Amino acid sequence: MTTREQKPDVTVTVIVYNDAERLPRAVASVLAQTHANVEVVISDDHSTDATPEVARRLAASDPRVRYLRLPENSGGCSAPRNRALEIAHAPYLMFLDSDDELPPRAVELLLAAHREREIDFAMGAVERIRVDTGRVSTWMPQLVAERRTVEGIDTEPGLFFEHLSTSKMYRRDFLDRTGLRFPEGIHYEDQLFSAQAYCLAKSFTVIPEPVYRWYIAPFVAADAASISNQRHKLSNVRDRVHVQVLIDEFLAEGDHTGLLEDKDYKFLKHDFRMYAGDLPYRDDAWLAGFAEIVNPYLATLSPRAYARLPRSERVVLQLVRDGRLADARLAARGLGHPVAPRETVTDGTGAVYWGSLVPESKRARRELDLSDQELYSRPFAGAQFRHEITRIEPAPGACVDLSIRTYDPGLRLAVGPHVAAVVVAPGRRRMTARLRLDPVRPGVFEGRVRLDLTKTPLPLHGFDGVRHPLLQLQEQGMHNTGVLLAPLSFPRLTTRVDHHGGAAPHEVTVEPEGWGAGRLQLRWRPVGFTARVTYPASRRLATVSDGRMRNALRLVRSALR
Repeated sequence: MTTREQKPDVTVTVIVYNDAERLPRAVASVLAQTHANVEVVISDDHSTDATPEVARRLAASDPRVRYLRLPENSGGCSAPRNRALEIAHAPYLMFLDSDDELPPRAVELLLAAHREREIDFAMGAVERIRVDTGRVSTWMPQLVAERRTVEGIDTEPGLFFEHLSTSKMYRRDFLDRTGLRFPEGIHYEDQLFSAQAYCLAKSFTVIPEPVYRWYIAPFVAADAASISNQRHKLSNVRDRVHVQVLIDEFLAEGDHTGLLEDKDYKFLKHDFRMYAGDLPYRDDAWLAGFAEIVNPYLATLSPRAYARLPRSERVVLQLVRDGRLADARLAARGLGHPVAPRETVTDGTGAVYWGSLVPESKRARRELDLSDQELYSRPFAGAQFRHEITRIEPAPGACVDLSIRTYDPGLRLAVGPHVAAVVVAPGRRRMTARLRLDPVRPGVFEGRVRLDLTKTPLPLHGFDGVRHPLLQLQEQGMHNTGVLLAPLSFPRLTTRVDHHGGAAPHEVTVEPEGWGAGRLQLRWRPVGFTARVTYPASRRLATVSDGRMRNALRLVRSALR
């Protein structure tokens, strides 16, 4: 263990504000590093809860920990980091938020990269952990998949997408030599700081191993949400656009204008795209305020950056820029899924445009042109339709009645009734509920179907999770499967499905997805004594191929009921 007299190899600053509960976990993750010669500076942005007491106790328990308390709250991350940087003793620096952790080998791996060759910083993979589900994913995995040393950001401008300051270990003399500090008084400071670090660094090394654990709490209370989870606030939009302007100014002043297109593309593909996915859930006043904030900035971005986006994203952007905000809501429901518009219009040249209006400006015609989507000619299996549930009604037993409307803007379906099916598969087998779609006008079909949730085949070990039913069309022996969009809000319908096919009783909820496209969502949850006693065991037994064992398991479940 290091002592206060030893010079640490790395200083890790842990910033905190009113987070007494999670601070010990963050600090413990640093003290447990395989490379133990570290210094921890807890930089407290003038917390008003028990954080000071917890921090002092942590500092007293290990000589590697120091506690710094700011005299007043700064309202951001920059000031606590900068104040800690002023007192850091180590030649290498890292930054950690109090609600996150470092994997055990983070310091060892990043420090080894520095010692292999002279670089200005080293960076690694970030593990994103959903606190509600425990699901682990890698942040921007394609950017960190390969170990390499980058000789200047100009050679890999795509790294602008990885704008976290916490995934990196910096040389202290690099920050001092360039005068690089976190910008105070703004939000999204990481984006500006990281853009500056990328541009000022002569070289930096990327390693594929995880060096940061980022805990994501998407459904936390609004007053406790992180800045990145406050997209419902127009002030959040304004802050994000403001930092982009600061980045643009830095690039222009520093003779990095060659990177502007890549930076613009990153903003459109990442920053704007996050807000675009939320547009279906925003009211008219919010949409108007959003357009007022983003449109002046969007007008400054490179047309070449727009051209690099998928057509669905270009359509949403243009509709926002044109003030067609209700249409932007509709288009945004197709982001991430092959969902057609409700209708299209053709001009005198044969070009096909999104919506019912031929665009007036040259730019709008370019962005809203769907000719490259081949709505009229794409093979049937990949053709684009739009399936919307117009009505959801409870039915007798564990049944739900759905009224469905299918839009066919490419007129791919022949005139007349068509066979379709709603399909859902919580296990290896799927339930199919057939329906007939009747034409109501050219390119629009409607039908009704009843979902009997007792007929959904569940795995023997049960199912605890969600599924999104799909709608499958049939045409001359060919099939086309697409997402089923639900009303954005409707009362949840919950029913109990008793013992069926060997599976435990389940509670099934029919609900709106609540984000993104807004698909219909079915949620299963094992319930009762059977679920508590047999559910874990049945997972282990489900792989047993002996039919007698499976039959015995069914008998045990029946007895426990």
